Amino acid sequence: MNIKEITIIGGYNKHRELENVRELTIKKGEIFGIVGPTGSGKSNLISDIEQLAQGDTLSGRKILINGEIPPEDIRRNPRKKRIAQLSQNMNFLADMTVEEFILMHAKSRGIERENIVDKVINLANKLTGEPIEREYNLTVLSGGQSRSLMVADVAVVSDSPIVLIDEIENAGIKKHEALNLLADYGKIVMIVTHDPVLALMADRRVVMKNGGMCKIINTSSEEKEVSKRLSEIDDWILSLREKIRHGEILGLDNVIKKQYM
Repeated sequence: MNIKEITIIGGYNKHRELENVRELTIKKGEIFGIVGPTGSGKSNLISDIEQLAQGDTLSGRKILINGEIPPEDIRRNPRKKRIAQLSQNMNFLADMTVEEFILMHAKSRGIERENIVDKVINLANKLTGEPIEREYNLTVLSGGQSRSLMVADVAVVSDSPIVLIDEIENAGIKKHEALNLLADYGKIVMIVTHDPVLALMADRRVVMKNGGMCKIINTSSEEKEVSKRLSEIDDWILSLREKIRHGEILGLDNVIKKQYM
């Protein structure tokens, strides 16, 4: 199925009142943010999307694909699932190398593309300050390496056109590059976040309140510029972390130089 868009038909908030947002459509290649205080219903919203809910969850929401009710086998059959999810707490448990994992995943999806291992690893290494090698065991990868590998794997190997990202702000990866990578591969990207860098990078964002979709905000050009400036600071902090990891000594000049960039 070629998924061009998904539509969320509004249900109810925690007080069983109709959600303010009654219909929301997200198109292929769009980055969409989900924001709101802790407990406002952000994770429940992406759970409804992952399940392709049809009024059968607590919220009563319905999810349409290309404007239609999705086939039952896509909802129930894990092999036909069209949605990938990345979370902040994701860790590998399999005792295999990075190369073995990529090849196994590619084979399971019937992909025999030449140099696919190199392509995934090269993309992953653009997102993390800690290089990943094909012979590394999955279980020894750091949080940042694991998430960088999964983002690259979802972009290159996975045929899931919808990617749900649940709070990866502390994952230690280059966030702008990660989201742009997924969007450039034609994914519908939805991200739950408290991070202003990610929230303002999205094309639009839905504000959650009391378990319901409260309002939709279109990201302005000024907000996009703010996001870029915040991303520069974010990358700087990542670079300082790498220096500390490698035993370097930091001084006030590191901070002073950044203040005047």
